[in-house]
Parts: sequence; structure tokens; C-alpha cells
Amino acid sequence: MDDLFPMLLSAVLGTLVGLQRQMAHKPAGLRTHTLVCIGSTMFLLVAPHAMRSFGMASFDPTRIVHGVVAGVGFLGAGTIMRTELQVHGLTTAASIWIVAAIGVAVGARAYGLAAVGTLLALLVLIGYRKAEKALSLAGDG
Repeated sequence: MDDLFPMLLSAVLGTLVGLQRQMAHKPAGLRTHTLVCIGSTMFLLVAPHAMRSFGMASFDPTRIVHGVVAGVGFLGAGTIMRTELQVHGLTTAASIWIVAAIGVAVGARAYGLAAVGTLLALLVLIGYRKAEKALSLAGDG
């Protein structure tokens, strides 16, 4: 039962970022971001359970984090599309990467870090888009 709160929190935080991506009509949206966040949390939470089940005395959680980062990197890479002169999907790949980090933070029970990461991700995804548009308009004058 100790794992229930982190799993629910991970679902909420992943949903917040995923909702923004869904509303922006991006290829990886609500479900993808939520599942990546929950999955990242679950990988970290399951390790101590597995350790006890197999009678291990200790484990290194950084190995799990490394695996999550590498695995999610491949998932994010699948969202990047390149044409002759343009690259699309980099922000979507980065948003998948950050929700994995948020999920790992929740799994490590660093709830404040996860909340701040979520808020900063949303600030960048929402606020920076407005700043980019304003800067591109200023450059046209």
C-alpha cells in the first residue's frame, strides 16, 4: 500500500504534461505521457520488492534510472521526424523524456522535485511557445 500514493501521483503529473501535448495536437499526447510517467515510477518502486522476493541484500537504484533513461530515449527518438529542411518532434521527444524523469522522481519519493519538474515542464511547453511567437514577430519588424 505504500506504493499506491506514488503511483497515483505519477498518473496525475504525467496526465498534466500529456494533457498539454494532447491539446497542442502532438503525436504523443495524454495516454503516452501518462503511461511513461507511471511506468518510470513503477520500475523504481518494483526494485525493492524484487530485491526482497529474491533474497538480495542490496540493490543500486541508479541502475534502474539508467535503464529508464535509455529506454525512454528510444521511445522519444521514435517521435522525431526529419524532412529535407526541417526536423519535427524534438519537443515531443523531450516532453516524453521529462515525464520519465518526473516518474523516476515520484518513484524515489522526491515528490517536491517531481512537482517542480512538472510545473517547469508546463511553463516551458506553454509559456515558451508564446515567447517564441512573440520573438518571431519582433524579428519580422
